[in-house]
Amino acid sequence: MTSFLIVDDHADFRREARALLEAEGLWVVGEASDGQSALDETVALRPDVVLLDVGLPDIDGFEVAQRLAASTPAPGVVLISSRDASAYGGRIASSQAAGFVRKDNLSADAISALVPVVPRAQEPGGRGR
Repeated sequence: MTSFLIVDDHADFRREARALLEAEGLWVVGEASDGQSALDETVALRPDVVLLDVGLPDIDGFEVAQRLAASTPAPGVVLISSRDASAYGGRIASSQAAGFVRKDNLSADAISALVPVVPRAQEPGGRGR
């Protein structure tokens, strides 16, 4: 099954995103509130996918995505923001991320359109870890 790390500086959004993704059968292994924590948690937890807010307080999401792409194994990265993609010009397309989802459009379907996702229900034997 696909594992997820949610990175956002707003605890309320992380809580809501976790609840939404878990309700859709996805496995959230952790959360981080800033760029450095995202890098550290990625090493510790080895998620398959990192949902990464663009606007973080220390290192912006584009830089974090670039650093994650250089890691081994590199997780899939989906950038998220409450702003429209157009607010970032060509930075999303030129980033190391698989794509972008507006926070208000976040769903398993939106994510799986960008990166391979296997929900818990589809895991062989139907068991979680």
